[in-house]
Amino acid sequence: MKKPSILLIYTGGTIGMVQKTGNGLSPVKFDQIMEEVPELNRLGYKLDTIAFNPPIDSSDMTPKIWAKLAKTIQRNYNRYDGFVVLHGTDTMAYTASALSYMFENLDKPVVMTGSQLPIGIFRTDGKENLITSIEIAAAQKNGTTIVPEVSVYFDNKLYRGNRVSKRHADHFSAFDSVNYPLLAKAGVDINYFTDNIYYPQNKGILKVSSVFNEHVAVLKIFPGMSREVFENIVNIPGLRGVVLETFGSGNVATASWLIRVIRKAIKGKMIFLNVTQCQGGAVRMGHYEASRKLLEAGVVSGKDMTTEAAVTKLMFLLGQGLSQDDIKLHLHKSMRGEISE
Repeated sequence: MKKPSILLIYTGGTIGMVQKTGNGLSPVKFDQIMEEVPELNRLGYKLDTIAFNPPIDSSDMTPKIWAKLAKTIQRNYNRYDGFVVLHGTDTMAYTASALSYMFENLDKPVVMTGSQLPIGIFRTDGKENLITSIEIAAAQKNGTTIVPEVSVYFDNKLYRGNRVSKRHADHFSAFDSVNYPLLAKAGVDINYFTDNIYYPQNKGILKVSSVFNEHVAVLKIFPGMSREVFENIVNIPGLRGVVLETFGSGNVATASWLIRVIRKAIKGKMIFLNVTQCQGGAVRMGHYEASRKLLEAGVVSGKDMTTEAAVTKLMFLLGQGLSQDDIKLHLHKSMRGEISE
Protein backbone atom coordinates (compact mmCIF):
# COMPACT_ATOMS: atom_id res chain seq x y z
CA MET A 1 0.00 0.00 0.00
CA LYS A 2 1.08 3.58 -0.69
CA LYS A 3 2.55 5.29 2.33
CA PRO A 4 0.40 8.18 3.60
CA SER A 5 1.90 11.55 2.72
CA ILE A 6 1.55 14.41 5.18
CA LEU A 7 2.64 18.03 4.87
CA LEU A 8 3.68 19.59 8.17
CA ILE A 9 3.35 23.39 8.17
CA TYR A 10 5.02 25.30 10.99
CA THR A 11 3.67 28.83 11.34
CA GLY A 12 5.26 29.50 14.72
CA GLY A 13 4.35 29.04 18.35
CA THR A 14 5.64 27.34 21.46
CA ILE A 15 5.64 23.84 19.97
CA GLY A 16 8.42 24.73 17.55
CA MET A 17 10.93 25.84 20.19
CA VAL A 18 13.93 23.94 21.59
CA GLN A 19 16.34 24.72 24.37
CA LYS A 20 19.79 25.30 22.94
CA THR A 21 22.05 26.96 25.48
CA GLY A 22 21.33 27.92 29.07
CA ASN A 23 17.67 28.72 29.49
CA GLY A 24 17.27 30.26 26.05
CA LEU A 25 14.76 28.94 23.52
CA SER A 26 15.08 29.09 19.75
CA PRO A 27 12.96 27.78 16.84
CA VAL A 28 13.67 24.24 15.70
CA LYS A 29 14.87 23.76 12.13
CA PHE A 30 11.88 21.96 10.74
CA ASP A 31 13.79 20.24 8.00
CA GLN A 32 15.43 18.40 10.91
CA ILE A 33 12.20 17.59 12.73
CA MET A 34 12.96 13.87 12.60
CA GLU A 35 16.02 14.50 14.74
CA GLU A 36 14.05 16.43 17.33
CA VAL A 37 11.18 13.90 17.35
CA PRO A 38 12.74 10.58 16.26
CA GLU A 39 9.46 8.80 17.04
CA LEU A 40 8.11 10.20 13.76
CA ASN A 41 10.37 7.77 11.86
CA ARG A 42 8.37 4.87 13.27
CA LEU A 43 5.12 6.08 11.72
CA GLY A 44 6.23 4.99 8.27
CA TYR A 45 4.70 8.03 6.58
CA LYS A 46 6.09 10.35 3.95
CA LEU A 47 6.56 13.59 5.88
CA ASP A 48 7.49 16.91 4.32
CA THR A 49 7.77 20.24 6.08
CA ILE A 50 7.27 23.92 5.32
CA ALA A 51 8.22 26.54 7.89
CA PHE A 52 7.17 30.17 7.86
CA ASN A 53 10.21 32.42 7.95
CA PRO A 54 10.25 34.16 10.30
CA PRO A 55 7.99 32.15 12.60
CA ILE A 56 4.81 34.01 13.60
CA ASP A 57 3.92 34.49 17.23
CA SER A 58 0.21 33.69 17.25
CA SER A 59 -0.52 37.05 18.88
CA ASP A 60 0.64 38.61 15.60
CA MET A 61 -1.71 36.48 13.47
CA THR A 62 -3.61 38.45 10.79
CA PRO A 63 -6.00 37.70 7.92
CA LYS A 64 -3.05 38.07 5.53
CA ILE A 65 -1.28 35.22 7.29
CA TRP A 66 -4.49 33.16 7.26
CA ALA A 67 -4.57 33.68 3.49
CA LYS A 68 -0.91 32.67 3.17
CA LEU A 69 -1.58 29.50 5.13
CA ALA A 70 -4.68 28.62 3.09
CA LYS A 71 -2.85 29.18 -0.20
CA THR A 72 0.07 27.05 1.00
CA ILE A 73 -2.35 24.18 1.55
CA GLN A 74 -4.07 24.86 -1.78
CA ARG A 75 -0.77 24.74 -3.73
CA ASN A 76 0.12 21.40 -2.16
CA TYR A 77 -3.37 19.96 -1.97
CA ASN A 78 -3.02 17.29 -4.64
CA ARG A 79 0.37 16.10 -3.40
CA TYR A 80 -0.59 15.08 0.12
CA ASP A 81 -3.19 13.02 1.93
CA GLY A 82 -3.42 15.41 4.85
CA PHE A 83 -2.01 18.51 6.49
CA VAL A 84 -0.86 19.32 10.02
CA VAL A 85 -0.54 22.98 10.96
CA LEU A 86 1.61 23.89 13.97
CA HIS A 87 0.39 27.13 15.50
CA GLY A 88 0.58 29.11 18.73
CA THR A 89 -2.28 28.36 21.07
CA ASP A 90 -3.39 31.92 21.85
CA THR A 91 -5.14 32.54 18.53
CA MET A 92 -5.42 28.99 17.21
CA ALA A 93 -9.23 29.03 17.50
CA TYR A 94 -9.43 32.15 15.31
CA THR A 95 -7.17 30.63 12.64
CA ALA A 96 -9.02 27.30 12.69
CA SER A 97 -12.35 29.09 12.23
CA ALA A 98 -10.98 31.30 9.44
CA LEU A 99 -9.54 28.30 7.58
CA SER A 100 -12.82 26.45 7.80
CA TYR A 101 -14.62 29.29 6.00
CA MET A 102 -11.90 29.74 3.37
CA PHE A 103 -12.01 26.11 2.21
CA GLU A 104 -14.92 25.01 0.06
CA ASN A 105 -15.14 21.34 -1.00
CA LEU A 106 -12.46 20.34 1.51
CA ASP A 107 -12.14 16.55 1.57
CA LYS A 108 -8.78 16.12 3.30
CA PRO A 109 -7.79 16.61 6.95
CA VAL A 110 -6.32 19.92 8.10
CA VAL A 111 -5.33 19.27 11.70
CA MET A 112 -4.11 22.18 13.80
CA THR A 113 -2.07 21.61 16.94
CA GLY A 114 0.47 23.22 19.23
CA SER A 115 1.68 22.86 22.79
CA GLN A 116 1.86 24.55 26.15
CA LEU A 117 5.54 23.61 26.57
CA PRO A 118 8.24 23.74 23.85
CA ILE A 119 8.95 20.51 22.03
CA GLY A 120 12.55 20.63 23.28
CA ILE A 121 11.50 20.63 26.97
CA PHE A 122 11.59 17.33 28.86
CA ARG A 123 7.93 17.49 30.02
CA THR A 124 6.58 18.82 26.74
CA ASP A 125 3.06 18.05 25.59
CA GLY A 126 4.22 18.87 22.07
CA LYS A 127 5.44 15.43 21.03
CA GLU A 128 2.18 13.63 21.71
CA ASN A 129 0.15 16.43 20.13
CA LEU A 130 2.35 16.36 17.02
CA ILE A 131 2.52 12.59 16.61
CA THR A 132 -1.20 11.99 17.09
CA SER A 133 -2.12 14.92 14.84
CA ILE A 134 -0.06 13.35 12.06
CA GLU A 135 -1.77 9.99 12.64
CA ILE A 136 -5.20 11.66 12.43
CA ALA A 137 -4.22 13.53 9.25
CA ALA A 138 -3.19 10.22 7.68
CA ALA A 139 -6.15 8.17 8.93
CA GLN A 140 -8.29 6.53 6.25
CA LYS A 141 -10.92 3.84 6.17
CA ASN A 142 -11.58 1.93 2.97
CA GLY A 143 -9.50 4.48 1.09
CA THR A 144 -11.54 7.43 2.41
CA THR A 145 -10.32 10.15 4.76
CA ILE A 146 -11.80 9.76 8.23
CA VAL A 147 -11.74 13.46 9.28
CA PRO A 148 -12.06 15.65 6.14
CA GLU A 149 -12.41 18.99 7.92
CA VAL A 150 -10.41 21.66 9.74
CA SER A 151 -9.87 20.42 13.27
CA VAL A 152 -7.86 21.16 16.41
CA TYR A 153 -6.06 18.38 18.28
CA PHE A 154 -4.94 19.02 21.83
CA ASP A 155 -4.45 16.90 24.95
CA ASN A 156 -5.87 13.67 23.52
CA LYS A 157 -8.96 15.34 22.05
CA LEU A 158 -9.91 16.27 18.49
CA TYR A 159 -12.29 19.20 18.11
CA ARG A 160 -14.05 20.83 15.15
CA GLY A 161 -11.89 23.87 14.42
CA ASN A 162 -14.66 26.46 14.38
CA ARG A 163 -16.19 25.15 17.62
CA VAL A 164 -13.17 25.43 19.89
CA SER A 165 -12.00 28.14 22.31
CA LYS A 166 -8.89 28.41 24.43
CA ARG A 167 -10.06 28.05 28.03
CA HIS A 168 -6.86 27.86 30.08
CA ALA A 169 -3.51 29.61 29.82
CA ASP A 170 -1.50 27.02 31.80
CA HIS A 171 -3.09 23.56 31.66
CA PHE A 172 -2.19 21.00 29.01
CA SER A 173 -5.94 20.73 28.48
CA ALA A 174 -6.05 24.25 27.09
CA PHE A 175 -9.04 23.99 24.74
CA ASP A 176 -12.69 23.14 25.01
CA SER A 177 -15.71 22.81 22.73
CA VAL A 178 -18.73 23.26 24.97
CA ASN A 179 -21.41 23.40 22.27
CA TYR A 180 -20.20 20.58 20.02
CA PRO A 181 -18.97 17.04 20.87
CA LEU A 182 -15.52 15.66 20.13
CA LEU A 183 -14.57 14.35 16.69
CA ALA A 184 -12.14 11.85 18.21
CA LYS A 185 -10.41 10.92 21.43
CA ALA A 186 -6.97 9.36 21.70
CA GLY A 187 -6.12 6.75 24.28
CA VAL A 188 -4.60 3.35 23.64
CA ASP A 189 -6.41 3.69 20.31
CA ILE A 190 -7.76 6.72 18.50
CA ASN A 191 -11.55 6.51 18.65
CA TYR A 192 -13.31 8.46 15.92
CA PHE A 193 -16.86 9.64 16.49
CA THR A 194 -17.96 9.61 12.88
CA ASP A 195 -21.49 10.85 13.63
CA ASN A 196 -19.91 14.14 14.72
CA ILE A 197 -17.62 14.52 11.70
CA TYR A 198 -18.68 16.56 8.67
CA TYR A 199 -18.49 14.65 5.39
CA PRO A 200 -18.94 16.82 2.29
CA GLN A 201 -21.98 15.95 0.23
CA ASN A 202 -20.74 17.60 -2.94
CA LYS A 203 -17.44 16.48 -4.39
CA GLY A 204 -15.59 19.20 -6.22
CA ILE A 205 -12.29 20.95 -6.74
CA LEU A 206 -10.99 22.68 -3.62
CA LYS A 207 -11.90 26.35 -3.74
CA VAL A 208 -10.13 28.87 -1.53
CA SER A 209 -11.57 32.32 -0.81
CA SER A 210 -9.06 34.34 1.18
CA VAL A 211 -10.37 37.92 1.34
CA PHE A 212 -11.34 39.22 4.78
CA ASN A 213 -12.65 42.63 5.78
CA GLU A 214 -10.92 43.66 8.99
CA HIS A 215 -13.32 46.51 9.80
CA VAL A 216 -15.03 44.54 12.54
CA ALA A 217 -15.24 45.11 16.32
CA VAL A 218 -16.11 42.90 19.27
CA LEU A 219 -18.22 44.80 21.80
CA LYS A 220 -18.69 43.10 25.15
CA ILE A 221 -21.74 44.38 26.98
CA PHE A 222 -21.31 44.97 30.71
CA PRO A 223 -23.44 46.52 33.47
CA GLY A 224 -22.98 50.26 33.55
CA MET A 225 -21.71 50.64 29.98
CA SER A 226 -22.16 54.30 29.12
CA ARG A 227 -23.86 55.68 26.04
CA GLU A 228 -20.69 57.58 25.12
CA VAL A 229 -18.55 54.44 25.13
CA PHE A 230 -21.08 52.46 23.10
CA GLU A 231 -21.69 55.20 20.54
CA ASN A 232 -17.99 55.96 20.08
CA ILE A 233 -17.25 52.33 19.26
CA VAL A 234 -20.21 51.88 16.92
CA ASN A 235 -19.35 55.15 15.15
CA ILE A 236 -15.72 54.27 14.40
CA PRO A 237 -15.10 55.46 10.82
CA GLY A 238 -15.16 52.58 8.33
CA LEU A 239 -16.57 50.04 10.77
CA ARG A 240 -18.68 47.47 8.92
CA GLY A 241 -19.64 44.90 11.52
CA VAL A 242 -19.98 44.42 15.26
CA VAL A 243 -20.02 41.17 17.22
CA LEU A 244 -22.05 41.88 20.35
CA GLU A 245 -21.12 39.71 23.32
CA THR A 246 -24.34 39.83 25.32
CA PHE A 247 -25.63 38.45 28.61
CA GLY A 248 -27.05 34.94 28.87
CA SER A 249 -29.23 33.98 25.92
CA GLY A 250 -28.58 37.24 24.06
CA ASN A 251 -29.78 39.98 26.40
CA VAL A 252 -28.76 43.62 26.80
CA ALA A 253 -29.94 46.49 28.97
CA THR A 254 -33.36 47.75 27.90
CA ALA A 255 -32.16 51.37 27.73
CA SER A 256 -33.90 53.05 24.80
CA TRP A 257 -30.75 54.87 23.68
CA LEU A 258 -28.92 51.60 23.09
CA ILE A 259 -31.55 50.27 20.70
CA ARG A 260 -31.71 53.64 18.90
CA VAL A 261 -27.94 53.62 18.32
CA ILE A 262 -28.04 50.05 16.99
CA ARG A 263 -31.06 50.70 14.75
CA LYS A 264 -29.42 53.80 13.27
CA ALA A 265 -26.18 51.91 12.56
CA ILE A 266 -28.04 49.02 10.89
CA LYS A 267 -29.86 51.50 8.64
CA GLY A 268 -26.38 52.72 7.70
CA LYS A 269 -25.57 49.16 6.46
CA MET A 270 -23.70 47.95 9.54
CA ILE A 271 -24.07 44.31 10.57
CA PHE A 272 -24.63 43.35 14.23
CA LEU A 273 -24.10 39.70 15.24
CA ASN A 274 -25.21 38.62 18.70
CA VAL A 275 -23.29 35.91 20.63
CA THR A 276 -23.44 34.98 24.28
CA GLN A 277 -20.75 35.79 26.82
CA CYS A 278 -21.36 32.39 28.42
CA GLN A 279 -18.96 29.54 27.70
CA GLY A 280 -21.83 27.32 26.60
CA GLY A 281 -25.38 27.63 25.37
CA ALA A 282 -26.90 29.73 22.64
CA VAL A 283 -28.47 33.09 21.87
CA ARG A 284 -32.28 32.91 21.71
CA MET A 285 -33.34 36.37 20.66
CA GLY A 286 -36.89 37.27 21.60
CA HIS A 287 -36.99 34.79 24.48
CA TYR A 288 -36.79 37.74 26.88
CA GLU A 289 -37.80 41.36 26.48
CA ALA A 290 -34.11 42.30 26.85
CA SER A 291 -33.33 40.64 23.50
CA ARG A 292 -36.64 41.08 21.65
CA LYS A 293 -35.84 44.71 20.82
CA LEU A 294 -32.47 43.67 19.38
CA LEU A 295 -34.27 41.27 17.08
CA GLU A 296 -36.74 43.96 16.02
CA ALA A 297 -33.87 46.36 15.31
CA GLY A 298 -32.27 43.89 12.87
CA VAL A 299 -29.53 42.29 14.97
CA VAL A 300 -28.62 38.78 13.75
CA SER A 301 -28.56 35.88 16.22
CA GLY A 302 -25.22 34.10 16.37
CA LYS A 303 -27.01 31.12 17.98
CA ASP A 304 -24.33 28.90 19.57
CA MET A 305 -21.28 30.21 17.71
CA THR A 306 -18.11 30.95 19.63
CA THR A 307 -16.83 34.51 19.53
CA GLU A 308 -13.86 33.31 17.47
CA ALA A 309 -16.14 31.68 14.90
CA ALA A 310 -18.43 34.72 14.84
CA VAL A 311 -15.64 37.28 14.33
CA THR A 312 -13.94 35.36 11.54
CA LYS A 313 -17.24 34.52 9.81
CA LEU A 314 -18.31 38.17 9.82
CA MET A 315 -14.89 39.28 8.51
CA PHE A 316 -15.04 36.58 5.83
CA LEU A 317 -18.55 37.40 4.62
CA LEU A 318 -17.85 41.13 4.57
CA GLY A 319 -14.84 40.36 2.39
CA GLN A 320 -16.89 38.56 -0.26
CA GLY A 321 -18.61 41.65 -1.66
CA LEU A 322 -22.09 40.51 -0.61
CA SER A 323 -25.08 42.72 0.08
CA GLN A 324 -26.19 43.35 3.66
CA ASP A 325 -29.17 41.01 3.19
CA ASP A 326 -27.00 38.23 1.76
CA ILE A 327 -24.52 38.56 4.62
CA LYS A 328 -27.36 38.27 7.13
CA LEU A 329 -28.67 35.21 5.29
CA HIS A 330 -25.29 33.46 5.54
CA LEU A 331 -24.87 34.46 9.18
CA HIS A 332 -28.19 32.79 10.00
CA LYS A 333 -27.15 29.41 8.62
CA SER A 334 -24.25 27.06 9.18
CA MET A 335 -21.55 27.26 6.52
CA ARG A 336 -18.99 24.80 7.91
CA GLY A 337 -20.67 23.32 10.96
CA GLU A 338 -20.05 26.38 13.16
CA ILE A 339 -23.74 26.53 14.16
CA SER A 340 -25.88 23.69 15.48
CA GLU A 341 -28.73 23.04 13.08
